[in-house]
Amino acid sequence: MYDLLVVGAGPYGLSIASHAAAAGLNLRVFGRPMASWRDHMPRGMFLKSEPWASNLSDPEGRWRLDVYCSGRGVAARHGHPIPLDMFAEYGLWFARHAVPEVDERMVTRVSPCPGGFEAVTDDGQMLHARTVALAVGVMPFVEIPAALRGLDASLVSHSSHHSDLARFQGRDVTVIGGGQAALETAAILAEEGSRVRVLARADRLCWNDVPPPWERPWWQTVRSPQSGLGCGWRNWFYSERPGLFRRLPEPTRARIAATALGPAGAWWVRDRVEPAVEVLLGHEVAAARPVSGGVRLDLVGRGGAAGSQRSLETEHVIAATGFTATCDRLGLLSDDLRGALATVADGSPEVGRDFESSHAGLFMAGLVTASGFGPAMRFVHGATYTAGALVRGVRRRLRAGGGPSTIVRQPTGSGATGSPSVPLPGGTA
Repeated sequence: MYDLLVVGAGPYGLSIASHAAAAGLNLRVFGRPMASWRDHMPRGMFLKSEPWASNLSDPEGRWRLDVYCSGRGVAARHGHPIPLDMFAEYGLWFARHAVPEVDERMVTRVSPCPGGFEAVTDDGQMLHARTVALAVGVMPFVEIPAALRGLDASLVSHSSHHSDLARFQGRDVTVIGGGQAALETAAILAEEGSRVRVLARADRLCWNDVPPPWERPWWQTVRSPQSGLGCGWRNWFYSERPGLFRRLPEPTRARIAATALGPAGAWWVRDRVEPAVEVLLGHEVAAARPVSGGVRLDLVGRGGAAGSQRSLETEHVIAATGFTATCDRLGLLSDDLRGALATVADGSPEVGRDFESSHAGLFMAGLVTASGFGPAMRFVHGATYTAGALVRGVRRRLRAGGGPSTIVRQPTGSGATGSPSVPLPGGTA
């Protein structure tokens, strides 16, 4: 029986595995490394977060994004976005050097059993572990507006369903949403030769400001500090103090998790959108139905104001409408386990200070914990706090349950934690 089973191999799962291996836990890691970044984001996208705020986490801080970029002859500079494909390659490099070997099979079921949990892989193998860390990313939580559900995939898709938008060349596409995913998707579509429009409920689009220089007069830093989520004391608190955020009253946490850092486009995508993309603001889809050559959208103005109804026809709709991380969407958990989990007001699982759910030994990580630990959990930046706190919680749980099994320090390749030398980064993905 393993001490820890990590389900998921994105930034959170890999960071947790690195900390757990360094702590000497006997663990297994399952999932295709950086799968969401490799398979569910179109080529040509860039990382919105600053490079220094986009590190995966190992205990010694050796396997950073800037180290990887340097090894490839690229400078990871403040104010200069990193291509998403480079970030995905960085994650694979991190996995090779800082994490025990990742088993790329998928875990399809996690159930409680005496002494811990039973997990079943997609080829039917059963494994047992005293604790489990779910780091399943965002894909189980894809959100498509109700009016569009049930339409054929040839007519409606989610922005995360695409790794290549070239197939829409010459076609009419409507992108729904006003955030970074919608705006960057629209920009790439326009550059690929699509006729594209953005449809958003908001009355105006919001754009993030160009970040201030890294080195500033001290009084500017005090007035508006830099943080992994942007400038300002509020963002600094969300970014750097997730443990304190969790101590806020639950209604306050829920409100902040739902509204903080709302939809906005990065400053560097604005010039790609405004000259090339039609924007229809203040409307949402009330109904949709197939028509010859595409889909007809019946729109209503925000608030349903009289005279605000209109319709449009388009060949395809891409819903860049985010993700809703509720407990009922954790389909890999057995029905009895999922049904027994305590939840908070927004339907996400309740987690304690160490990211442990209400079921002893079952830990959560990533987007699904944003209501507990704040907006940082929606970004890679939150992986550092999560990995450290969660692994401490796993060790406490193992001690409370009679202690871990015989400690086996996992091999992590030529660049394992504790190795005296750091090989040059930039190996092939």
